[in-house]
Amino acid sequence: MTRFVLQRIGGALLVLLALSVLIHVLFYLAPGDPARLACGERCNPQQIAQVREQLGLNESAVAQYLHFLQGLVAGRDYSAGAGQALHCDAPCLGFSYQTDQQVTGLILTRLPATLSLALGALAIWLLVGVGTGLLSALRRGGITERLLTVLTLAGTGTPVFILGLLLLMAVCAHLQWLPFPTYVPLTEDPEQWAWNLLLPWLTLGLFESAKYARLTRSSTLETLAEDHIRTFRAYGVGERALVTRHAVRGAVAPVIALSAVDFGTMIGGAVLTESLFGIPGLGKTLIDAVRVVDLPVVVGVVLAIGTAVVVAGAIADLLYAAADRRVALA
Repeated sequence: MTRFVLQRIGGALLVLLALSVLIHVLFYLAPGDPARLACGERCNPQQIAQVREQLGLNESAVAQYLHFLQGLVAGRDYSAGAGQALHCDAPCLGFSYQTDQQVTGLILTRLPATLSLALGALAIWLLVGVGTGLLSALRRGGITERLLTVLTLAGTGTPVFILGLLLLMAVCAHLQWLPFPTYVPLTEDPEQWAWNLLLPWLTLGLFESAKYARLTRSSTLETLAEDHIRTFRAYGVGERALVTRHAVRGAVAPVIALSAVDFGTMIGGAVLTESLFGIPGLGKTLIDAVRVVDLPVVVGVVLAIGTAVVVAGAIADLLYAAADRRVALA
């Protein structure tokens, strides 16, 4: 098991290194002039040359990447002109072209909103998805299973923004049970934080729960068809006990693994939900930065999202191995 853990950690570090190279190549070495973007459209050639010197863009591609990597690990100094230097603490992702704010600080201020959205959605899709999948497996062949199957397929085929719009129109506009959501930080008012995130949680949670219902049902039925389950049946163990005590274990491992990956993806993948409900998270930050071509913010957010996905994948492998030791021994 220790060897398996070390292999997964080492693999994750290599993937993160490759990701940093890819992002640097795509955004800093692609056609275009970052110095002109940082300086603005009204800058003259002399001002653009000065900005290029301050950003270190006159150096070779390898030197630029090494400085970029140095900033991530140990921080970095940027030239501020007149012999002055501006220090950027590690992990340094540069400064925003629009606000001159450190990109790392900007990401850290937007991350709590995204984590709030992802954690609430995670709880809903596990509760609804796993519960629905187990009920469908327990009632297989009956009208309950058919109804749940239809609802699951409908949920899988409904785009997340359509589901969010339907919830907004039904709950806020038609029934008026809730006001239109406005994000409130948890530290300011926990009650308003929860009420304003309820619809975004339901939107993402119900959308993802359809996938988990299908996964749980298929995993549970597969486990119920194994030899040891048939032995339990032969000894007179009830169907409900077989599902709740034995078959659930077979469905836990893939659900845990997929949940970890989906949670990591949700860190940056909830762009539509954040834009629809006005949540100032990483997804909305990325869209806003792309709109104004704020290159350091785009690079920083993409790297943060990629890191979250890679780390979540490694955690998923470790959780899968913990739930099923045969994975680690394979």
